[in-house]
Amino acid sequence: MDARTNARSPGAGSGEIVVSHASVGMFDRGGKSLQLVEDCSFLAERGLFTVLVGPSGCGKTTLMNLIAGYIGADAGTVRLDGVDVKGPGWDRLMVFQETALFPWMTTLENVAYGPMVRGIKTMPEIRAEAGALLERFGLGEFKNRYPRELSGGMQRRGELARALINDPLVLLMDEPFRGLDAMTRQLMQEYLTRLFEETRTTTIFVTSEIDEAIFLADRLVVLSRAPARVAAVIEVDLPRPRRFEQLSSPRYAELKEQALNLLYAEAAAAFEETGAGADIKEAFERRHVAD
Repeated sequence: MDARTNARSPGAGSGEIVVSHASVGMFDRGGKSLQLVEDCSFLAERGLFTVLVGPSGCGKTTLMNLIAGYIGADAGTVRLDGVDVKGPGWDRLMVFQETALFPWMTTLENVAYGPMVRGIKTMPEIRAEAGALLERFGLGEFKNRYPRELSGGMQRRGELARALINDPLVLLMDEPFRGLDAMTRQLMQEYLTRLFEETRTTTIFVTSEIDEAIFLADRLVVLSRAPARVAAVIEVDLPRPRRFEQLSSPRYAELKEQALNLLYAEAAAAFEETGAGADIKEAFERRHVAD
């Protein structure tokens, strides 16, 4: 099945992100100017799952903050459905690396928080919708529990529910499964891909794990070493619905090799100035074989 099948209908609020020649800089504590993102352009097409990968510290999180509207570009633009992004909005919601559930709220209260502060529905309507969503996410029995009483995977599902109850046009996910154990991480990858295939919400996802990236992605955006630019775009043509058996397919192996070669070139260049370039390929390949 093509990834565009069952995508949101085109028109107002279709959920397409266009990053065009974006640059972001900052000053360090010594007053020195640092460039984090430079002349970066890519398309996150509506209804597709776009994954950003790149060397450590290359600027992936900066790009996500730019798309979310938490920071502004020094040059270039970020547009949602043709309109410039000027700040945060309910049409773009972020799931962060660390849990962002409010510890003083129950799971149900956390999920209901967005519609409640927006005042778009009555409280009985919000609580009913939040409860139904938690049932769908397998958290119905835990709706009155606090985040500290949930496992890492449950917290992640709670955060997804809290974002999706607001019906965002774009879901932004910045290494959301980082820190989870291997089994929970795999279960969350499977859960997320099923959820995406149901909703077709435009999704932009950051990860440092190649297997995760290819399993989830329709489009893989490979970023350069810092400052972040687009080194390549790889179309991931594995069929949907996705299954973990595909990770042993010849096509998967081809995609992984292509991505690893691109990432190696960027990582080696980044390490060259430190004298570590001669050893980086072996260490880099060892890490991802282990993953």
